[in-house]
Amino acid sequence: MLERHSRIGGNAMSSYTIFDSALASIADAGPDLRNGLTNHAPMAIEALCALGQEEAVIPWLEHYRPGMMPWPYAHKPVNPPAWHLALGHIEQVTDWRAFFVEELDAAPWREVLDRWVSRLAPAICASAAHGVIRVAHAVRALAEAETPTRLAELAAALGYWAACYQELPTDLSASQPPSRPSTAIRNVAIVPLEQRKFTGTIVGSLERLDEFAPFASVIGLADLSGDASRVVSELTETFAHVYLANAHDVLTTIVFVHGITSGASLRLLAPHLSEPVIRDASRYTWQAQCGIYAAFGQRYTPAQEPVAPQESHEELITMAITNGDEHVIKLTEACLREYEINPSPVYLAAARHAMDVLKG
Repeated sequence: MLERHSRIGGNAMSSYTIFDSALASIADAGPDLRNGLTNHAPMAIEALCALGQEEAVIPWLEHYRPGMMPWPYAHKPVNPPAWHLALGHIEQVTDWRAFFVEELDAAPWREVLDRWVSRLAPAICASAAHGVIRVAHAVRALAEAETPTRLAELAAALGYWAACYQELPTDLSASQPPSRPSTAIRNVAIVPLEQRKFTGTIVGSLERLDEFAPFASVIGLADLSGDASRVVSELTETFAHVYLANAHDVLTTIVFVHGITSGASLRLLAPHLSEPVIRDASRYTWQAQCGIYAAFGQRYTPAQEPVAPQESHEELITMAITNGDEHVIKLTEACLREYEINPSPVYLAAARHAMDVLKG
């Protein structure tokens, strides 16, 4: 299993004193925003606390709050013996949240997490990976302190993942020997530009991979054996390069941010998962990251070798808070965390790039 890291990018120790009250203040806010995009508030405020930036939580939240909507009305309860029949039914997102409240009442949260990550891992791509990313942020907060508010957030996060369940085309019969992610990415076929049709969401573009036959074998291209921490570093570093090679405007920057943060979410989850579940989750994380690349990318590595920005880690954090965009905050935290473990300049370059393109 991965080691637990209490420091983020060499910054001050994380601080969660305000987290529960801030989280409780948005407990009635559903998983989607009024503009149709995903509600990032629970993830962003957790990232700020992990960065030791509690004083930024309330001002950021008050700016973001007007875009939130309440949880939808309950539809029908999820039937425990037939839970799989409710997967992917977004109209049951509130029912799924209630289901996981009961699951977490009945068993320790790590037990519930391990069981359900195993079941939901084939859908790590769900909602552009927002399900698994939100679960990961909830888990880190719970590992810091187990409170009713944090357990409720884990229930909401797992419920969102289950309700948005989406699998990518998967062919497990490998046609060529796997290689490490940084090499395997060269063998990932991308959808030809003339065949792409962006309909407004990342999810829609990922759905079109069902019509792109070469993608199904992607899941077997990467050798993800060995130390789990090293695997996460390989995944995040590879897709930080993919990010820099392809992010050139607001849309592509937001799209490829998720290639990095989905991989970084695995680092937060893995210390609490059994070995078989970690391995499965790693495989489907790679697949989800490749799905983003295949649907939106054009090249797997930037034209020039990434160079770390001149700003210190502390300055990057301040800049992310000043910027205010939820993706920038979450990406900066993830990149500083990954850099601490694997000091590649590509992480810092990616975080700095996003600040220039996205504005809160």
